[in-house]
Amino acid sequence: MRLISMRPAEIRVLTYNVRALRDDKAAVAGVIRACAPDVVCVQEAPCLLRWRHECAELARESGLVVITGGRPASGNLLLGSWRTKVIATRNARLTRTRGLDLHRSQPLLERRGLAMAVLKISGVRVGFVGLHLGLDAGERARHVAEVFGHVQLLRTAYQTEHLVLAGDVNELPHQYCWIRFCVRFVDCAAVAGRADELTFPAVMPDRRIDGIFASQGLQVVDCRVVDLPEVARASDHRPVLAVLRVPA
Repeated sequence: MRLISMRPAEIRVLTYNVRALRDDKAAVAGVIRACAPDVVCVQEAPCLLRWRHECAELARESGLVVITGGRPASGNLLLGSWRTKVIATRNARLTRTRGLDLHRSQPLLERRGLAMAVLKISGVRVGFVGLHLGLDAGERARHVAEVFGHVQLLRTAYQTEHLVLAGDVNELPHQYCWIRFCVRFVDCAAVAGRADELTFPAVMPDRRIDGIFASQGLQVVDCRVVDLPEVARASDHRPVLAVLRVPA
C-alpha cells in the first residue's frame, strides 16, 4: 500500500515516535515501508545497549538507511531512502533541565536533542531537523530558542534555504512552542486542511502533538496522519506523513 502519490520533484517526509520499539518492531517497520518516505524523523529511537544495531535494523527492515542520530541526538534518528544524497549531518544535545519534579520524584528530566542533516533531493539542498521536546513547558520554551539557533547554523554553514522541522512537540497547536514554530515555518497539516487529524495516543487519539513544519519555499502538497491497521499496535503515537514540492 502506498499512501499519497508522488511526482519527481516531491519529497515524502514522515515523523514517527516509535516508543523505543517497545511495542511491535515489525509493525513499526511495516508502517514506515507503507508510507514510502524519502526521509523519516524518528523520536524515541533506541539509545541503550546495542543502539546502533537496533537503529540499523529498523532502517533495514523499513527499506531505508541511517542518516544520523540515535544516542548522540537523545533518541532522535533520521532515516533516508536511495533518493537522498547526504551533504552533511549534525547531532546536538539541548541544555539540560535541573530541578525536582515533585510528581515524578526525579531530580533530573530526560535530556533532549536534535538530529540534523542537509540532503540533496532532486538537485536541491534541503535541511532536516528531527526533534522531541520535553514534558515541562518551561523547558520546551527554552529549547525552542535553542532549536532556532541550530537551524540558523545549519542554514549558514551549508547555504541551505529550505528546511523541514519534524517531531513530537509534546504540546497542542495553540500553545507557545507550536506557535513559535509557525512564525518561521508553516504547519504542514494545517496548510493541507488536516489540522483536525490527531496523533496521540495511537488508539482513539485525542490530541495533535506531532507535526511537520516546512520553510516557506517548500510547497505543501499534502499532509496527513497515517491510520493503517498496524499503527495501533506499533507505538503509542500515530505517524504524520507530508509530501512537499521542492522548487526547481
